[in-house]
Amino acid sequence: MQHTLSVLVENQPGVLSKVAGLFSRRGFNIDSLSVGITADPSVSRMTIVVSGGEHIVEQVEKQLNKLIPVIKVKVLEPGKFISCEPMLIKVTCKTKQHAEIMNIAELMSASIVDVAASSLTLQFTGSEDKLQTLISLLRPYGIKEIVRAGALAIEKGSCITLRKINAEE
Repeated sequence: MQHTLSVLVENQPGVLSKVAGLFSRRGFNIDSLSVGITADPSVSRMTIVVSGGEHIVEQVEKQLNKLIPVIKVKVLEPGKFISCEPMLIKVTCKTKQHAEIMNIAELMSASIVDVAASSLTLQFTGSEDKLQTLISLLRPYGIKEIVRAGALAIEKGSCITLRKINAEE
């Protein structure tokens, strides 16, 4: 089973290395990792997707909380967060196939970001299922290259992951 963690960290050099090192030392695999600055420039948010049972995710959460630059770790509950992943996909195609691929792009709400004589590049953001659907629709044309950025996740509704202000929180 996949688990998604939202991790607030200090925005400073070496933090990503410390987090990745923790996973490596413990033998945990990262399925997806995205990092970006938050509304507070001193804080970055990591969205980390890991596979494994409840025991694995509990261990990951405990180990992350021990790292000094980690501010807060929150395991997001399935069904209570929104997740998407950006992807660029370059497809082989002849000029006469451009219209077919453009129709698939429109159907899937993907954008064509580059057109060449022998290829089209699409930009798409969606759930894992939708990414796989787009890939399967384009596979018959010949996929030259796929670049995926990793999952982004945010809790639904008014729930947020707050930075701890003091030890009482």
